[in-house]
Amino acid sequence: MLSFKILVLAVLISTVLAGQWNSICAGNPSNAVRGCDKHGCGDYSAYRRGQRAHQGVDVECTDGSAVYAPFTGTIIRQAKPYSKNNAINNGVQISGGGFCVKIFYIKPVKYKGPIKKGEKLGVLLPMQKVYPHIRSHIHIQNCDLSDPTVYL
Repeated sequence: MLSFKILVLAVLISTVLAGQWNSICAGNPSNAVRGCDKHGCGDYSAYRRGQRAHQGVDVECTDGSAVYAPFTGTIIRQAKPYSKNNAINNGVQISGGGFCVKIFYIKPVKYKGPIKKGEKLGVLLPMQKVYPHIRSHIHIQNCDLSDPTVYL
């Protein structure tokens, strides 16, 4: 009986949390996920040529667009997706409200401190300089590498 109650509670929590994140990129109010292009696809666990599965979700965004905090929390630190520098090697890690995410390919307004849901987090860096003809996007990845799609 206790395991049934725990299961019901887990389902209720996931239902309440589902779709609760703010619009992340200006011009994309529905948080549309990047489709496929010659560089790959934007959905969680998408195949990456010769690499591990995609560990986040790519939300479409135009180069230079404002990027907003998906939830209220604290910017913990700078987070970089690549070991070598390039024009888009920047981002932040945010934690709050039971969430912890890394958001890549942005020039953040700050690297530490509080941030509110919908507050400007930064701007999308020039994806086309690194990946010509890619559908420009931010990459959002849960810190525990679980699928963040349900919160979009």
